[in-house]
Amino acid sequence: MLKLINAGLGRTGTTSLQVALERLGLGPCFHMFDVVDDDERLAQWERIICDGERPDWAALYDGYASAVDGPSTVYYRQISEALPEAKVVLTVRDAEGWYKSTYDTLYQFALRTKQNPPEPGSRQARLFRVVNALVWDGLFDGRFEDKDHAIAVYHRHTEDVVRALGADNVLVYDVKQGWEPLCAFLGVDVPDEEFPRANSSEDMRRRIAEATGAGRAAAA
Repeated sequence: MLKLINAGLGRTGTTSLQVALERLGLGPCFHMFDVVDDDERLAQWERIICDGERPDWAALYDGYASAVDGPSTVYYRQISEALPEAKVVLTVRDAEGWYKSTYDTLYQFALRTKQNPPEPGSRQARLFRVVNALVWDGLFDGRFEDKDHAIAVYHRHTEDVVRALGADNVLVYDVKQGWEPLCAFLGVDVPDEEFPRANSSEDMRRRIAEATGAGRAAAA
C-alpha cells in the first residue's frame, strides 16, 4: 500500500528523495523511470494521461510503498483522495535553479524529439506523447520556454498542493535540509550516514539518452 506521495515537480531532488525513502524502509519507490523503462506501465499511463481513463489508484501503485516525480506529482490530489492515509512530501528548490535544470535536461529531450520525431507507435513516440500531454502542453500550457510563465506555474503548483491538502498535512521540503525534517515527518530515526545526492543534470541527460535510445549524442 502506498504510504507516501511526493508532490514536487521533477528536478527538485525527487531522485535523491527516492533513494532516501528506500533507505528509510519506504521502498520500492515509484519514479517516472518506472514508466520509461516498462512498456506495460507506459501503456497504463498512456490510457490515463492521453485517453482520460480513470484508474484504480491502489491497484496502479500495487507493490510500491512510496511514489516520487511525475506522473504522480501531477495527480497528487486524485491519489491523496483515493489513498488518504498516504503522507505527502512536497520537494522544492529555488525557482531559478529549478528552471535552468529542467530546461537543460528534460526540456532538451522534448525539443530534440520535436525536431526529429520518432517512428509513430514506437516506445519513444509513445513516451513523448505521454510526457508532452502531462507536462509541456499540460502543466505548462505549451509555454515552458517563457521562463516567467514556467516559474509562475512552478510557484502556483507549490501553493496549490499546500492549499489543497492543508499545511499541516504536507512537508514542504528541500533535500538540502537533509535527513532531519524528513525523518521527523515520518516518525523514524535519522540514519547514521550522509543524505543521498542523486541525479545531477549530467546524470539526467545520460539517463534520458539511455532510456529513449537516443545514444551518446543526446547526452552531450
